Amino acid sequence: MTKLAVIGCGYVGAVSAACFAELGHDVECVDIDSARIAALQAGRSPIFEPGLEALLKKGVESGRLTFRDSYPKVFSAAIVFVAVNTPGSHEGAADLRAVRDAVSSVAARILPGTVLVNKSTVPIGTGDLVGGMARRSGACDVSVVSNPEFLREGSAVHDFLHPDRVVLGSSDAAALERVAALYVGLGAPIQRVDIRTAEMIKYASNAFLATKISFINEIASICEALGADVTEVARGMGLDARIGGQFLRAGLGWGGSCFPKDVRALAHMAAVHGTHPQLLRSVIEINSDQKLRAVQKIRHAVGELEGARLLVLGAAFKADTDDIRNSPAIELANLLRLEGASVSIFDPVVTPDAITANAPQVRVACSIAAGAERADAMVVATDWPEIVSMDLDGLGPTMARRILIDTRNCIEPERARAAGFDYTCIGRPQHDASTNEVDRNNGEYSLSGPVGATWQRR
Repeated sequence: MTKLAVIGCGYVGAVSAACFAELGHDVECVDIDSARIAALQAGRSPIFEPGLEALLKKGVESGRLTFRDSYPKVFSAAIVFVAVNTPGSHEGAADLRAVRDAVSSVAARILPGTVLVNKSTVPIGTGDLVGGMARRSGACDVSVVSNPEFLREGSAVHDFLHPDRVVLGSSDAAALERVAALYVGLGAPIQRVDIRTAEMIKYASNAFLATKISFINEIASICEALGADVTEVARGMGLDARIGGQFLRAGLGWGGSCFPKDVRALAHMAAVHGTHPQLLRSVIEINSDQKLRAVQKIRHAVGELEGARLLVLGAAFKADTDDIRNSPAIELANLLRLEGASVSIFDPVVTPDAITANAPQVRVACSIAAGAERADAMVVATDWPEIVSMDLDGLGPTMARRILIDTRNCIEPERARAAGFDYTCIGRPQHDASTNEVDRNNGEYSLSGPVGATWQRR
């Protein structure tokens, strides 16, 4: 058992603290948000994250997990994790003010020999900066370790307790091994590198995953033009062990707190240091265009958007989280409102206050049924199970028009069409599959009309 401290109780800090307590360590947590600390100390999770609240309650009740909104006089922790937010500027540069504040507040209070672990996503070279700041703030005998997190919102607890790998970076081998000992019981490979390489692994990993999503969305556009099915294309690609099937799902594009910030930050760092990140810039551009393509699809399905009544299904950037930071669903709803549509939005978890704060001209529906009543179309923007399994047969008769635009390819086309819906999706043929069969006597096809509109026999 090791005495730990965690500074910052957001997604990363709260999950890390609860999981370390579950592994048997004593964890003291600090955050400047008093309301958040009060909820956590009561064993309540301030965020929607499957499995987190149960661990919080267990840790608090056992006494292994404590929360406070101010720094104690002296940290008794042997290892202190910094897990504060590092938002990005419009240009992509990471804002390190929270990191600086945390380090300066902690450094004057920690015991000699304490290991300071940076878990926040920070620009390359921040580890060196943190070490210098700590020493200038009074911590003469402190070692710095970079331990980037790879937690996915919606499965963060599972990801922490069953990691693919643990990355640790430091110039102090002894400090590195002290942190490595915390993870040995998880059975994951532990990669020990220098501190800058550890910081880069985080950015490179997120940039590559974002690239896979942008790539499959680009392929989806080509599939639509040529009459191919992107879901089967992605499946065929994913069966190749060199490629893998994860993050090859066409849709509205990536969002959330990590991918947008980290890809822009890496592109910014590259440009500032004299390299030319053409690929990263294209990844960002493709992702941005994906929401505009969705508006185009909705316009094509509905007709004139001015005055159209639309229900957007989902507000979170993905299912199993209440996070709407950089949410493609929210962005799409706002774009549709700018086109003159009357837009309602439903999400089973995101609070109405959070939705209206980010989409002030959009109404919040209390249920799918309430939002669908007299609507011209429903637009699936987040693949919550409740949305995927919605009662199309029951909803259809209440709508002004039975139009369903599925930007996540999560609704079975046959089920939607059987319920009488005009169904539109991403990167898949819009016609009956039987018209795409090769004629036994003449197996040639040609395209006529708009690119990808229909297949015509020659």
